[in-house]
Amino acid sequence: MDVDPRHYENIAINDNDIHNIVLSYLVHNCYKETVDSFISCTGMKQPADCLEDMEKRKSILHFALEGNALKAVELTEELADDLLEKNKDLHFDLLSLHFVELVISRKCTEALEFAQTKLTPFGKVQKYVEKLEDFMALLAYEEPEKSPMFHLLSLEYRQHVADSLNRAILGLFPMLFFFCISDIYLQCHRNVTYEYLLA
Repeated sequence: MDVDPRHYENIAINDNDIHNIVLSYLVHNCYKETVDSFISCTGMKQPADCLEDMEKRKSILHFALEGNALKAVELTEELADDLLEKNKDLHFDLLSLHFVELVISRKCTEALEFAQTKLTPFGKVQKYVEKLEDFMALLAYEEPEKSPMFHLLSLEYRQHVADSLNRAILGLFPMLFFFCISDIYLQCHRNVTYEYLLA
C-alpha cells in the first residue's frame, strides 16, 4: 500500500515525544551540558542516575578515541564487569586499538608481545583469524599508514569501536525515559493508515 506523503502533514506529534527523542539523543552522545540546558529549558524531569552514568561513559569513550584503549577497558570493567567477557567482539576491537597505538608509536616489539599475550587467544576462534592477520600485517610495513590495512589506523576505525562500546554500555543500563523512535513511526503509520482507509 503506497501512502501519499501529504497524509503525514496532518499528524500531530506530542511535544513530550519530541523532547524525549532529543533528550535520548543528547544522553546517548554524552552531551552533559546540553542535557542540563535542555532539561532546564523544557522543564523535563531529571532522569535518575543519568548524568553520573553519562560522565562514566564519556570518560570511557574519550579514552577509546584518544588511543588509551587499555584505560577504556579498565573503566568498562569497573562499570560493567562482565560486558567484555560476554561481548568478545567488542573486547577484541578494544584490544586491537591498543595494538594499533603501539604500531603507530613504532613500538613493534611491544606490539608483538601484546599481540602474543592478549590477542593470540582470540585466534582459537575462526572469525578472528583474518582480523588477526590484518593487524599482524601492519608490523611488516615501515610506514603502516601506507599499508593496505591503513584503515585500521584511522580515526574512523576508533570511532566505530567507540560507538559499539557506547551502544553496548547503554544496552546494559536501559533508561526508562528513552523514547523509541520506532514507536513514533508506528503511531504515525497507524494514523496515516487510518486516514487512508477513511479516504
